[in-house]
Amino acid sequence: MPGPLNGCRVIELAGLGPAPFAAMTLADMGAEVIRIERPGGSGFFPGLEHLDILNRGKKSVALDLKDAGAVEAVLEMVTKVDILLEGYRPGVAERLGLGPEHCLSRNPRLVYGRMTGWGQTGPLSHSAGHDIGYIALTGALHAIGPGDGPPQIPLNLVGDFGGGANYLVMGVLAALRHADQSGEGQVVDAAIVDGAAHLLASTHMMMATDAWSDERGCNMLDGGWPFYAVYECSDGKHVAVGALEPQFYAELLRLLDLDIDPKNQHDRNQWGALRRTLVETFKQRTRDDWATFFEGSDACVAPVLSLREAANHPHMASRGTVVDRDGVLQAAPAPRFSSTVSEIGSSPPIPGQHTVEVLHQWGLSHVLKPCTETPDRPLIRGPESGSGS
Repeated sequence: MPGPLNGCRVIELAGLGPAPFAAMTLADMGAEVIRIERPGGSGFFPGLEHLDILNRGKKSVALDLKDAGAVEAVLEMVTKVDILLEGYRPGVAERLGLGPEHCLSRNPRLVYGRMTGWGQTGPLSHSAGHDIGYIALTGALHAIGPGDGPPQIPLNLVGDFGGGANYLVMGVLAALRHADQSGEGQVVDAAIVDGAAHLLASTHMMMATDAWSDERGCNMLDGGWPFYAVYECSDGKHVAVGALEPQFYAELLRLLDLDIDPKNQHDRNQWGALRRTLVETFKQRTRDDWATFFEGSDACVAPVLSLREAANHPHMASRGTVVDRDGVLQAAPAPRFSSTVSEIGSSPPIPGQHTVEVLHQWGLSHVLKPCTETPDRPLIRGPESGSGS
């Protein structure tokens, strides 16, 4: 069966990071995604676009959006799609003639998804930024790391992809359902600061009930509790211990053969000694020895694997969670559907690879004609435009 979004058409105005990831997710679910590239491409690694996993499953059309004819072509495409995604700073799409008013006037059912760090409004909305700054402003960065050290950067998972791309996907799919029911499109303002703050819902709840301190490194889920922490092994690698519940904590103590009463799990006066004992204990074996020792138990202990190691772990391998596609290690589509199965589509295209094909298939050959074309990077602009590439 095709994916759950089979038949859904998406235009992505090319950018970097979370918006491309959101478009990739829609493509994984079966949507037809057309990425509108600037001439020469829009990625971080020119010449290596075939390795850009965030563009898998998409078709690439190269258009000069400073050209009125190219903009008109996109607006004609808008009449044929369900969703448009853009990740520009506020006002840029409007200046190009591709803002929400321009697009919704052509297609009132359109879901127009906007991805920014700071949002479309607010004092910082026009400021530059990156993931680290967005999560700093929400309090998320402050909460991550040891109490005796600086905040630790959680890659760009909490901001760009967790609070950004995933909320953009959630938003446009919710708006798409509304459009299907009512015929009314709308704008989805997905701001990373909003999404990252939303991800902190349970943390805010615990703080309101005094179950969470606004200090780093002393809480249940930040390494402050000794039975929910990371420990170094004899080989310098680590294991993650997550024995929060009483039955799991008791199992941890039993398997380690520690003379500690599990009933005193939450006696903070004993935590210092408990942590020292666990530090000493886990340094007695290698990480992989501990992984074998705890495998199949309810002690909630797992080896801390590298990215490459994770792909080969028996559980990950059995589910095909991380796969090798065309020599590139990457995650398989998620989540999984019982009937409409998601799958990795075509390999990432080179910029402009599908320009002529898409314009022909979408009935737009009359709008634009090839101006300059190379085997791998067709450049298209309006026939009446005098602008260069």
